[in-house]
Amino acid sequence: MVNFDSKSSVSRVVELGGREATALENSNLRVMIDDIGGMTPECSGNRSGQWFNAHWIPWFRSNGGKPYNDAEHGSFWKSNLFYHLAGSFPCIPNFGPGHIVDDVPVPPHGWTANQKWRYVTNDTDEDSGAVWFLSVMESPNKGLPLSFSKLDVLLPFQSIHYTSIRVRNRGYTDTEICAAWHNVLGSPFLNQGCRITAAAQKWMTPPPGGEFDTTTRLALGAEFYSLAKAPLLKGGNTDLSVVSAPTGFTDFVTGAVPRTAPLTWLAAVNPALKMAYISFSPGPGEAAEDDIVLYFNNLWMQYGGRPFTPWAPYEGGPDLSYCLGLENSVSAYAYGLGFAREVRQVLGSPATVTIPAMGQKTLRSGTLFTSYEGTSMDEGVASVRVDNACLACFGTDVNAFRADPRFEVLRRLESHHV
Repeated sequence: MVNFDSKSSVSRVVELGGREATALENSNLRVMIDDIGGMTPECSGNRSGQWFNAHWIPWFRSNGGKPYNDAEHGSFWKSNLFYHLAGSFPCIPNFGPGHIVDDVPVPPHGWTANQKWRYVTNDTDEDSGAVWFLSVMESPNKGLPLSFSKLDVLLPFQSIHYTSIRVRNRGYTDTEICAAWHNVLGSPFLNQGCRITAAAQKWMTPPPGGEFDTTTRLALGAEFYSLAKAPLLKGGNTDLSVVSAPTGFTDFVTGAVPRTAPLTWLAAVNPALKMAYISFSPGPGEAAEDDIVLYFNNLWMQYGGRPFTPWAPYEGGPDLSYCLGLENSVSAYAYGLGFAREVRQVLGSPATVTIPAMGQKTLRSGTLFTSYEGTSMDEGVASVRVDNACLACFGTDVNAFRADPRFEVLRRLESHHV
C-alpha cells in the first residue's frame, strides 16, 4: 500500500505577469513551472513550517502581461529569454548565445527555454503516490526536426523535483545537440557564505572570445583542480567554493564530472538557514543507453559584473543582479551548439550528445531542496551517493534524504505517458 502524502497536489495556476503555470506541492516542497520556457520561479522548501524559495527571480523580469515583442522590448531586454527569465529552466538544443546552426537560427539557450510548452494533462500515480504533469513542444524550424515531451514529478514526502525531457529526432540524419539544466539560486536562500561543491574534480575557465571576456576577474582558458584555488586574471587565486558578497564581476567555470561517476551533481548549502540545494542526474558511470548524460558542472557567478541592460537599469548603470547558476550540461562552456560541435570535447569529455535519426534520448534530473540538522553540512557537501531509496550526502557526517536516485518511478511514468 502506498503511503500517500495528504498534502500532495497538482494544479493549474496563473502567476504574476499573467503567465500560465502548473504548481506541484507535497509536505516538503513546492514548485511552480511556467508554460513559457519551462521557467521555474519557485522551488520552496519547508523548514519548521516556514517556506523558503531557493530560486532567483530577476528584478528585471517583465510582469506587464504582454508577449515579448522585439520592436517594443528589445532595446532593454535584448531577448525573449531575459523577458521571462526566472529560476531553473531546460536548455535544448543550445546552451549559450543565439546563433545559426545548420542554417537554422537557434535562440539563446534553445527552444526549450524560450518557446511555450503546451500543457497536456496531470494526475496522481496510484502505484507511487506521485503527482505529475505532462507538457510538450515542437521545434519551430524543420531544419532541426526535434520534438520534446516533459514530465514534472513530485514523490510523496520527498524534497525533490524530478524532471524528464524526452528528445525525439523526427529527421533522417543523426543530430548533435547540447543540453543543460540551468538552475539559478537567489535570495532568500543565496547569501554570502553559502558553500558550493560538485562532482567535478577538474575545472576550466572559458577561453577568450565569449561573453565573459569583459566581465570576469578570473584568468581565461585556465585549468585548475580546486574551486578553492581558482586563478585570477591579475595573478593569485580566489576561493569560489564560498559564495562572496557582490564583487562587481560575472564569472563562469566548467568542471568535468569523472567518467566513472554514478551521478552528476552540484550543491549549494546555506549554513545559516541549515538548507541544502542539490541538482543531480545520471552520471557517466551508470547512465542508461537512452540517457542524455550531463558531463559538466558549471558555475555562473553573477555577482554584479554586467553594467548594461537588462542587468542594469540603463546602459552603463550599476548591475543590480546577484545570483548563482548551478548548471549541469553537455556543452562547451556556455558558448553555444555551433562552438560545441567544433571543439568536440572539453577537459576530455564530450561537448555534444547525438540524437539518432528517427530516434530519441531522455534528459532526467532531480532537484533536492531540503533542511538539515546540526552542523553536518555547514562546510558543504563533500560527496553524494546512491543508497537504496535515498541520496546519501556526506559532509562532516552523512545525511540520508529520501529519494528515487535511479529515477525508477520517473522511467515508469515515461513508459506510460510520454
